[in-house]
Amino acid sequence: MSEVFLHSFSTLEHGFVGYAIPFLFVLTIVVFFHELGHFLVARWAGVKVLTFSLGFGPELVGFNDRHGTRWKVSAVPLGGYVRFVGDDSDASTPSAEALANLTEEERAGSFHHKKVGPRSAIVAAGPIANFVLAVVIFTGLFTFIGKPSTTARVDKVEANSPAAAAGFRDGDIVLSIDGSKIDSFTDMQEIVSTHPGEKMSFTVKRGDGTVTLHGTPQLREMKDPFGNVHRQGVLGITRQTAPGEVLTERVDPVTALGLAVKQTWFVIDRTLSYIGGVFTGREAADQVGGPLRIAQISGQVASIGGWAGLIQLAAILSISIGLLNLFPIPLLDGGHLLFYAVEAVRGRPLSERAQEMGFRIGLGLVLMLMVFATYNDILHLAAS
Repeated sequence: MSEVFLHSFSTLEHGFVGYAIPFLFVLTIVVFFHELGHFLVARWAGVKVLTFSLGFGPELVGFNDRHGTRWKVSAVPLGGYVRFVGDDSDASTPSAEALANLTEEERAGSFHHKKVGPRSAIVAAGPIANFVLAVVIFTGLFTFIGKPSTTARVDKVEANSPAAAAGFRDGDIVLSIDGSKIDSFTDMQEIVSTHPGEKMSFTVKRGDGTVTLHGTPQLREMKDPFGNVHRQGVLGITRQTAPGEVLTERVDPVTALGLAVKQTWFVIDRTLSYIGGVFTGREAADQVGGPLRIAQISGQVASIGGWAGLIQLAAILSISIGLLNLFPIPLLDGGHLLFYAVEAVRGRPLSERAQEMGFRIGLGLVLMLMVFATYNDILHLAAS
C-alpha cells in the first residue's frame, strides 16, 4: 500500500502546477458562490455575519468591511464557511454559552434567534447559489461559444449489440427517444448513457419514412480521452464524424437559458441515478472521488479544453456540491434543513443534546466519506 501511495504522490507532484492551479481555480469559484448565497440571504434577513472565509485554518490575508464582516483567505483551500453571531463552529453549530451572553442588540442580529423560515432560507441559499451558478455558466457558454452539434446519424451498428437487436441500420437518423426530441448525437448519448437496462423507444428516420425501434442500453465500462473509466449505458452505435460536420452554433440568450436549465437538470439526474445505483448495486462505488481526483480532472480538462473547459467543469462541480450539501446529513446544509423541518413540525427545536449527537454522527459520516473518496483517488492515480 505504501508503494501505491508513493506512486500516487509522485504523480501529483510531477504535474503539481498543471493540477493545482486549475483545481484551485475551479474550487474557489464554486466555494465562493456557495458561501456568497449564505452571506447575501443572511444580510437580507438581518443576520450579522462575523466571517466570510475561503478555505480553513490560519488566515493568510483578509480585511473588514463596513458591516464588521471579516473577509479572508485561509491556509487550507478545500472549502470555506460563513460564520454568524452565536456560532460555535464553522459549520454554524450553536454555542449555548455564547447565545446566553448575547445582548439584546446582538440577539437581533443572531442567526440562531431568527425564526425557522429565515434560517431555512439562509441555509438553502448556498446550494441554490451553486445551481444558479451552473445555469449562468452554461448560459454564457451556449451564448458566446456555442453548442457543438452533429446529426444523430448511425454510421455503424456494432454486431451483437443492443442496437443490432433493436433493428438499427447504418444511415438511420434518431429523431426522438421516448418522445424527447433529439437534436444531436450528443443528446442521444446523454440520454442513453443514463438509462442502462431500461427499455427505450426510438423514433428513427430511415430513407423517406420513419420507424419506431425498441432497445435496451447495456451497462459497460468506457474510457474517456484521459483514460478514466466510466460505467454508462451503451447501444453499440458509432458516429464517424467527417471534417466540417461538427457545428458549434451560438444561440440567443433565452434559448441558451433553456438549454442551461436542461443541462443542469441532466447533471442532477445523472448524479442521483448514480448514487441510487450504488445503493442498489447497479453501480460501483469506486467512481466516488475526492480532492485528488478533482485536481487530476481539472488539470486534464485545462490541458485540452482550456479555460472554457475549466469553466464548464466548474459548473458541473458546482451542481455536485450543491446537491451533496442538500443531503439530510447533520453538519451539511441538508442536515440543518432537516432539523428546521422537525422544529417547524414540533413547534420547538430539538434539544441541545439531540442536536449535538446529530452533528457528531454527521461529522463521522462526512469523515468516512472523505477517507473513502481519498482511498479511491489514490487507487485511481496509482492505476493511471
